[in-house]
Amino acid sequence: MDKYSFLNTIHPTQLEELYEQYLKYPDSIEPSLRAFFQGFDFGSESALNSDGTISDSGKKPDEDSCDDIIKEFQVIRLIDGYRTRGHLFTKTNPVRERRQYEPTLDIENFGLSEADLKLKFQAGEIIGIGVATLDEIIRHLEKTYCDAIGIEYMYIRNPQEIDWIQQYLNKTNNQPNFNSDKKKRILQKLTEAVGFEHFLHTKFVGQKRFSLEGGESLIPALDILIESAAKKGVKEFVMGMAHRGRLNTLTNIFGKSPKDIFTEFDGKDYVEDIFDGDVKYHLGWTSKRNVNGQEINLNIAPNPSHLEAVGAVVQGIARAKQDDYHKDNPENVLPIVDHGDAAIAGQGIVYEIVQMAQLDGYKTGGTIHIVINNQVGFTTNYLDGRSSLYCTDVAKVTFSPILHVNSDDAEAVVHAMLFALEFRMAFGRDVFIDLLGYRKYGHNEGDEPRFTQPKLYKIIANHKNAKDIYAGKLIAQGVIDESVPKEMEAQYKALLEEDFESSRKEENATVTPIMQGKWEGFEYSVSEAKMLETIDTTISLDQLTQIAEKITQLPKDKKFIRKIERLINSRHEMYFEKNKLDWAMGELLAYGSILESGNDVRMSGQDVERGTFSHRHAIIKVEDSEEEVCTLNQIKENQGTFYIYNSLLSEYAVVGFEYGYAMASPKSLVLWEAQFGDFVNGAQIMIDQYISAAEDKWKLQNGLVMLLPHGYEGQGAEHSSARMERFLQLCATNNMYVADVTTPANFFHLLRRQVLMPFRKPLIVFTPKSLLRHPKVVSTKEELANGSFQMIIDDADAKVDKIKSLVFVTGKFYYDLLEKREELKRDDVALVRIEQLFPLPKKEIREIIKKYKNADDIVWAQEEPKNMGAYSFLLLHLEEAASFRVCSRKMYAAPASGSSVRSFARHAKVIESVFDKNQK
Repeated sequence: MDKYSFLNTIHPTQLEELYEQYLKYPDSIEPSLRAFFQGFDFGSESALNSDGTISDSGKKPDEDSCDDIIKEFQVIRLIDGYRTRGHLFTKTNPVRERRQYEPTLDIENFGLSEADLKLKFQAGEIIGIGVATLDEIIRHLEKTYCDAIGIEYMYIRNPQEIDWIQQYLNKTNNQPNFNSDKKKRILQKLTEAVGFEHFLHTKFVGQKRFSLEGGESLIPALDILIESAAKKGVKEFVMGMAHRGRLNTLTNIFGKSPKDIFTEFDGKDYVEDIFDGDVKYHLGWTSKRNVNGQEINLNIAPNPSHLEAVGAVVQGIARAKQDDYHKDNPENVLPIVDHGDAAIAGQGIVYEIVQMAQLDGYKTGGTIHIVINNQVGFTTNYLDGRSSLYCTDVAKVTFSPILHVNSDDAEAVVHAMLFALEFRMAFGRDVFIDLLGYRKYGHNEGDEPRFTQPKLYKIIANHKNAKDIYAGKLIAQGVIDESVPKEMEAQYKALLEEDFESSRKEENATVTPIMQGKWEGFEYSVSEAKMLETIDTTISLDQLTQIAEKITQLPKDKKFIRKIERLINSRHEMYFEKNKLDWAMGELLAYGSILESGNDVRMSGQDVERGTFSHRHAIIKVEDSEEEVCTLNQIKENQGTFYIYNSLLSEYAVVGFEYGYAMASPKSLVLWEAQFGDFVNGAQIMIDQYISAAEDKWKLQNGLVMLLPHGYEGQGAEHSSARMERFLQLCATNNMYVADVTTPANFFHLLRRQVLMPFRKPLIVFTPKSLLRHPKVVSTKEELANGSFQMIIDDADAKVDKIKSLVFVTGKFYYDLLEKREELKRDDVALVRIEQLFPLPKKEIREIIKKYKNADDIVWAQEEPKNMGAYSFLLLHLEEAASFRVCSRKMYAAPASGSSVRSFARHAKVIESVFDKNQK
């Protein structure tokens, strides 16, 4: 007895806490208590019979004297078992029996028996019900952890979060408790959700709509989420979702007129010829909603069929809104992302986005993730679609709580959504809701699901919808009478019929861009001529000098490594003494000038703070403390803010994030830089679906700048080419700018032009590597202050009458040719740089051809293989290019050789061919 007498003074709650501490840090526990826990673990593992009962051999002589304490502790273990594994035994699947998991939560597995059911245990206080019988404790645990909501949270490492969740569950028993008005509201939104799908099904037979049927409880849950969040101070909602249920959400949550959707179903052409539009279930929308006299903004981002791509865009939009309008209260912007079960498990971008959630450069104060879980992906069964137990297991990467909910139980779904909101507002972290339902039809309404899931679809065919189930429940409770559901149905159908008849009178469909208010004052639908106009990018020399002074001075009270001090001193020297500004100085002065005018600048990408090639050093670290110093944020009062972040090792999600940021903050200069341009193809989906096509599909402008280091310098196939040809292939209908500039001054003006234009286009820049420190790649401060962006740079040294070979070139290759020309002392060759590839300055090119009238050899020179680079693009966009002599590497599958010797040999051969007319 004396050995364990100390246990009589310990409250079960304290015992539970100490045991958890023992499991994590055993050496921190008092020795006698540690011995007890060790003995208990040993007894739990070795003293049980195969049926779970305690064996006689497992008992020790003094156990009888502390049975009460042991049993209390066994009940604590039972409670812990429900908290940890209760989600495996829930009633969350509306159309399938759950898989069986072992061990179960039977009390015998915890050293308890039926004889203990009527005994009272203080452990009941742990779950908030006070001293209670084991039977009462189990009933409470079953309701909390094994009913229509299963919750996973015990892996969370923050004790405050665990405690908050447990207190919430204790207080609510994880059961909804809504008043009659709220219940009627839920029924109304369910009626709208079900009625909308039924109406479309009867009016547009066989047309794809990607029905929400089987997951209709999403609509009342979103409705009450928005209303409740607004009461907590949320002012803006940004949502991303795939096609499943999107039309329903647009109409019944975002307020898009059903008439507009019916018009889109009719397949009518668009009002504006220059926009091609998109299918109806990809379009975005912005609306306002009044909640208790407070106006809130709702945005649903447009998305492609590439599932999960929109998630990154949503995060960028939300962060931009937080930075621009809610810097002190970022929680006032709430991102919501809707997923499919197959997509969240299978698409790698989800993992990238989840990893961004707590990073300084990308966090948005917590996202509510909702999975519309159909239990099938197109035709693929869920068991073939993932190795993980749940489709939401990716949430555990960031220790986010997960709620699995039966979508047939509308109140449970709403309750789970409110839990998610409360947790997000309390801790600024992500929450995942797995809305377990079904898909009434095939992947689309014309598909036959019984080919691949005959058993499942036999069950679904006879299954009641969530509205009918809930209406029956409310009638049984006496909340409504039997006439109410029919009245709601008839009223909503009448509204839809009215809109349907009105839609038939519409001659055309329209594309409505999201966040139009943010884009007031910007021009839409600009012509090629407008894109080719010269923009005034000058700045007074005095202003430029003031900026240079600020960014070339380190704080005198801080100590930096010597190399940094030398670097900053050299920048001061190059501006104030030598007047020879290198690439980095030109770039930083461009940012400084934009910040000085009040615009923000945001840059992210891998290693951008220093720069892959150690040229930028926009963030400087104090030697002893690693405190970060950013001189660009010290230019003057009321300047714009310079945000720069080293990104996680991702292209796809980070490019999507920055695209979304630029969409929501059009007055900011937003840049993404690839570590090497070669790696940009990791973001190919974003480039194809958003950057190149969003204006055409969704009437969306975007000013994102992509900096892609490009150049052949013997570093192999993965460190040479930013795949220029792929971007140029995507160029059409004035959709973007593509540039390959060769001087710091031209880069300076290119960046300033991007902000000063009265419209926005994505800008793709092939940036240098070796030119960053090339002695000839310098500009004067006067060229920065007084110049402008030059789309084409003529050969200033050429004597026109002597020129026999006119060579057009772009980018770094110009300097290779210039060096060779000087070596050969050739004065009959003119080297002309095309700095902007799209829109191609055709007029200026033709004027130059005309100028060099004695040239009988017109050359296109590129360092890339013939099937890459800009050559194919020129053939499509410039008629004269068909007669150019082409000097390039031969056609290859890989951009460059892995052998530096072979690479340099090929490079030299191309250079030689430029100066030898006989080489074709």
